This record gives sequence, C-alpha cells and structure tokens, in this order.
Amino acid sequence: MKYFNILAAAFALSLSMTSFNATASEAAATKEKVVIQVSDADSGKWNLALNNAKNVQTAFGADKVDIEIVAYGPGIGMLKMDSVVANRIDESKKSGIAIVACQNTMKAMKLTDADMLVNTSYVPSGVVEIIKKQQHGYAYIRP
Repeated sequence: MKYFNILAAAFALSLSMTSFNATASEAAATKEKVVIQVSDADSGKWNLALNNAKNVQTAFGADKVDIEIVAYGPGIGMLKMDSVVANRIDESKKSGIAIVACQNTMKAMKLTDADMLVNTSYVPSGVVEIIKKQQHGYAYIRP
C-alpha cells in the first residue's frame, strides 16, 4: 500500500511539473503589448510618447514587446514631412516600434501620402485602431 501511495504521489508531482513547465514556456513566449495614443499638436507630447516607447523597449527588451503609436487628430502633425520629431520617428521605426497615421484625420485635414513622412503606415481610424488593440490585450498609454 505504501508503494502505491508513493507511486501515486510521484505521478501527481510529474503531472504538476508538466503543467508548470507548459505554463512557464507559454509565459516566456508571450510578448508585452502596448498602444500609445498621440492626439495633441504638441511636440513635447510627441517626444514623451517616443520616450515612453523606448523606455518600454528597454525595460522588457525590444524583442519581447509589441509597441504601436497611433497618431490622429491634431497629433497627426507628428507624422507630417515637417515634423520636428522626424528623425526620432525614423529611429523608433528602425527599433521595431510601429507608428501609424489615421486616414480619417488625413482626409479631414486634406492631407495626402505626399504630405507624410516616407514609409508612414496607415490605419483607417486611429480611435478604432486603439479600441482593437485594447481588445487584443494591449496596454493603453496616453502621454
């Protein structure tokens, strides 16, 4: 009977270890996800958003976090050709940060792709993009 109890305990322990190992490897494979809203015509806020994104990458590791900055409304200026943060936008994109412009805002402001920084990515609606990201587990930041 003692042998049976020891065998049952060993089996239960091996099951819990298998479950623990699966959970640990799932956690290791899961990336942090962050969406950052930029909707102000304020270069200080644009820089703050870019700093937040860089700090998150540094804290988690660039390969362990998905970051998207969504520019809409007055914040669209961040992605225009005359943007004061154009160099930082380029650096951020090179480091793996996705930065997108709202096409609804562009249409309302009569902006075309030619008005925007080279290699700008677009979403139909900035607000809807943020909603979708939050529904998919993204943490929301608005500097």
